[in-house]
Order: sequence, then structure tokens, then C-alpha cells
Amino acid sequence: MKILALETSAKAVSAAVAEDGVLLASGYLNTGLTHSRTLMPIVEAMLKNADLCMEDIGAVAVASGPGSFTGIRIGVAAAKGLAFAAGIPVVGVSTLEAMARNLILWDGLIVCAMDARRSQVYNAVFEAADGALTRLTPDRAVGLDELSKELEISKKRKIVVGDGGRLCYNRLLEDKIACTLAPPHLLMQNASGVALAAEELLRAGMGLSAQDLAPVYLRPAQADRLRNEQMKKEQPT
Repeated sequence: MKILALETSAKAVSAAVAEDGVLLASGYLNTGLTHSRTLMPIVEAMLKNADLCMEDIGAVAVASGPGSFTGIRIGVAAAKGLAFAAGIPVVGVSTLEAMARNLILWDGLIVCAMDARRSQVYNAVFEAADGALTRLTPDRAVGLDELSKELEISKKRKIVVGDGGRLCYNRLLEDKIACTLAPPHLLMQNASGVALAAEELLRAGMGLSAQDLAPVYLRPAQADRLRNEQMKKEQPT
């Protein structure tokens, strides 16, 4: 089955098509242009250049979060629209698990990190061994202090990946925790990882209808937090 995958969780935007663990086509931009402007042209050009059309696609996958609130909404909306129009299933993939796929041949711990602001990262930790990933933590928003204390316990090799990777890497080094930063070409999340992770989810029967796909934010958007804080202030004491 050919899977069309979308990744819009951070500054970069990408799309890919994979089948049976093989990447068939991909498109990637990291120019700062808005995803609403760039995503669909990337998808259309990629499919055209690969001599593919939506009739060839068996499922749509998308990085459904965590990540940028706006980016995740754009990616999920696009995936829902493509899947609904084609009458095919869609699968939401953890952004953090997808980025861990970049380093599946690593031997040790993979520390996935996205900058969540306020001295926090969106994080999950995986162990890679013999070309397979084992999840050690759920996706979460965690403080750098807490994450550093957790990782200090393990003596296994550690590599940090993701758009918040350098932030996390620098903090771990400050705390005298030995680790490696993923090389630039593997550091950022990419739709190829989304496609490969989606294959396993689909084999496990975790495909969804377009209507059932939902974003995963882990914490409220800043606008919602500010509104809730203002409402609390306005409540009578």
C-alpha cells in the first residue's frame, strides 16, 4: 500500500510517499513560508513528478501532534480533506515517534524534543536497538529540569533529535549528561518518518476515517490559556 504522509508540526513542511518501508518520493521546504501556502503545492508537485495520483494512494498519514498549534491544524485539515475526497483511511502519527524514525539505526536512547516554550519541551524517549524502536515514555510536555534528572539515571548512549534538539542538548551538557546532537540532515522532523511509522499503525488496524482524525496538542493553545486566566481574574472572590 502506498502511503501519502504530511508533516507540518514546526517551521519546516514536508510530504512523502512510501510503500513497504521504501521511500518513493518526498518534498521538503524549510524557508519560513506559511504551511497553508506551501503544503499542497509540495504534494501536487511530488505526486506529478513521481507519476502518481491520489487513486494510487491507499492511505494518508499526518503528524497529528504535538507541535505548532497552527501547523498541526493545517496538516490535519489537509489530511482529512485528501482522505475524505479519495475515500481512503487516514492515520495520525505522533510527531515525536516519527522523528525518532530518523535515528532508528542508533544504539541507545533517542531523546525527541520540540521547543514548547516556557522552559519546556514536547518530549518522548525511545530506545533503539537492532533497527527497532521501543517507547519508554508517553508524549508529554516536560520541563528541562525534570527531563535532565530522568536522563541522568541512564548510562546508555543518548542522542537528541527534533527542532528543540539543540535547546535540549545544550541543557543536558550543562548538567554534565553526555549526549550527541543528531546531525543536521537527521535533526528535523520529516514526512518520511511519518510514512514509515504509519505503516506499522495501519498493519495494527489503527487507520481512521477522515471524520475521526483529531489533532493532539498536549496542552492548551496560548490564546486559550490567556482567556482562561482572564476569566479566573474576573470571577468574584
